[in-house]
Amino acid sequence: MSQILSVLNVLAADPIVPDYTPALPADVKEPVQLILAWTAGLGLAGAVLGGLMGWALVAVGHNTERAALAARGKQGVLWSLIGAGGIGVTSSLVLTFYNMTA
Repeated sequence: MSQILSVLNVLAADPIVPDYTPALPADVKEPVQLILAWTAGLGLAGAVLGGLMGWALVAVGHNTERAALAARGKQGVLWSLIGAGGIGVTSSLVLTFYNMTA
């Protein structure tokens, strides 16, 4: 057991691991940022489109006295808001952690 402790003491005093700064290669960095930005943008655009379609269902459902259609529209609006919030938070976190390596 003392042999393990002596090896650990040597490693703690003079670590073998060299100084290393993580960084992405330049050839990879720009395309990945472009893909992440487009994915977040298209996801948010889809959430907006879903919200607009939900409000259209609410309008048609109320004007034609179809309660089920209006209820589905309201549910669609709610889920599009939740989806947009999830996409915004997730894309912000991914881009934040991704930019930490730059």
